[in-house]
Amino acid sequence: MNRSDVIDSYLSLDELWRPSDHAAMLIQPYQLYVERTDEARNIARFYAMTIESNLFGEVCLTRRWGRIGAHGQMKVQHFARERDAVAAFLDFLRQKRNRGYRVTPSAARH
Repeated sequence: MNRSDVIDSYLSLDELWRPSDHAAMLIQPYQLYVERTDEARNIARFYAMTIESNLFGEVCLTRRWGRIGAHGQMKVQHFARERDAVAAFLDFLRQKRNRGYRVTPSAARH
């Protein structure tokens, strides 16, 4: 317990604080869910990506992939700038489209 007569509660620590939303907030949300299916080859796979900010101000590219209906695997990459995360996002998107992944009606649920 503080029994001091001198208190500084009348001083505001927030007076000079200005929020810098550009560092912790993304310009726009980035989300992708695509699937690749081929019944003849027993292929039913999904690939999902999101770009989000974490509590430390880093931009994180989260990727999940696996068989449709399963939890699958996950990998998170940290970036200092949103621009770098978006470049990686678009690169992975290009790779998946070349391998036959497509947006499907069931993707709207995810």
